[in-house]
Amino acid sequence: MELPLVVGVDGSDGSLTAVDWAVDEAARHGLPVRLVYASLWERYEGGVPSDSLKRPSERVMAEHVVASAAERARRRNPEVKVSAEVIPEDAVSALLDEGRNASFLVTGSRGRGELAGLLLGSVGLAVASRAHGPVVVVRGDKAALAGTHERILLGAGEPATGGEAVRFAFREAEARGCTLDVVRAWRCPAHESADDSRLAQDPSHRHEQRASELLDRLLEEAVLDHPGVRLRTVTVEGPARRVLLNRSAAADLLIVGAQRRKGHIGLQLGRVAHTLLHHADCPVAIVPQQA
Repeated sequence: MELPLVVGVDGSDGSLTAVDWAVDEAARHGLPVRLVYASLWERYEGGVPSDSLKRPSERVMAEHVVASAAERARRRNPEVKVSAEVIPEDAVSALLDEGRNASFLVTGSRGRGELAGLLLGSVGLAVASRAHGPVVVVRGDKAALAGTHERILLGAGEPATGGEAVRFAFREAEARGCTLDVVRAWRCPAHESADDSRLAQDPSHRHEQRASELLDRLLEEAVLDHPGVRLRTVTVEGPARRVLLNRSAAADLLIVGAQRRKGHIGLQLGRVAHTLLHHADCPVAIVPQQA
């Protein structure tokens, strides 16, 4: 049985947008959708007697949230199997646990109760930073959310740490029947430029060539496994954060890898992924590679 797409819902506009995106995504892959609302109502309203006919107000709200989200999902695509559950746990812990039995996790960019000035809600950031499987944070403009660009963007990392992200990107491009753009950013250190200029050499050529070779190594196996995917590769000089942000405006999904170190319990998210989660113009998938 295929593992579901697990969507964190809380009744916010962001989570409802995530529900819509997840249903469309599930339909492409033939997967079920599982909607999860995490609430600690049992802890805060545990004084209500078990035989009381009055249900706690927080539980009533939670049940309403998941029921409304499930109805929305079924209206969007009646052919996608939808299930929903209220889990008496904090949101981050609940989603991290659910992610162990999910194809991947889906969250909105900001949840109910988050400060309006936040670019990304604390739950989405924590889940994307700690999950052991892929996480998609749904954000961006209408064109990206509707998938009208027909293009997926992969920020290519190192061959040793980017394999899972590459496989995820090729599967996604194949399911959508769209173009996969793979970008490898590179930079020439200033001190190398100064040293080599005295020798009448072009240091940028060496760094660009190395970036191209790394890109070929990273994609070699996936290209053979997915021969039908339309692939475009490019190496670009500049900071990876800026390069990928600029290109996200023409993408339906931006995918980057993240390294997970065993025994490390804190946030594990590099500067590039952190920036993209806050500022990209399309949904962002963080795909971890276990170290």
